[in-house]
Amino acid sequence: MNHILFVCTGNTCRSPMAEALLKHKYKDAEVKSAGLFAGQGAPASPQTEEILAQKGIRLNHQSQPLTPDLVEWSDVILTMTANHKQSIIMQYPAAEEKVFTLKEYVDDSQQKIWQELKEAYATLESHRALLKSSSNQAFSEEVEEIQEKIDHLEKQMDSQDIQDPFGGDVNVYRKTLEELEKYIELLVKKLDNGNK
Repeated sequence: MNHILFVCTGNTCRSPMAEALLKHKYKDAEVKSAGLFAGQGAPASPQTEEILAQKGIRLNHQSQPLTPDLVEWSDVILTMTANHKQSIIMQYPAAEEKVFTLKEYVDDSQQKIWQELKEAYATLESHRALLKSSSNQAFSEEVEEIQEKIDHLEKQMDSQDIQDPFGGDVNVYRKTLEELEKYIELLVKKLDNGNK
């Protein structure tokens, strides 16, 4: 059984939508959601409840903050933005290997680019440290090449963020739900393939 945790900011819009959609479409996983800055026990926004109800999905949600217990419980943590992902990794570095943006997790090509970027950044940092203690021109050129590779990889990265509807009208929420549905469908396929 997969333990999947969706994380957004306040746990009243995007992550509850993602949780509800996945629970509705995929029964072979335990799914929860949380927020980096969530209060305890707030309902989902009225717009979130309304657009899910239009899809025949009833939502009984109470917000919760991200906790060490939730991080431990999860097999994978799927965030709504790259900033959410980085915040979790900074707070829970031991969980880094299981934290992804939702888009990154379901798109293998994006995952590959992200992995290459991580490796290039690590190489760049170690080379920069060595460069400070050396005035080797060839080494300096190598650092420039690594930086060019990073720039090239970053241009290939799609936006990893799911639009935040907070404060918008029901149509803004509907657009976010449509975006989430696309990626939840891909997640279901990935989960199905992983459980065969």
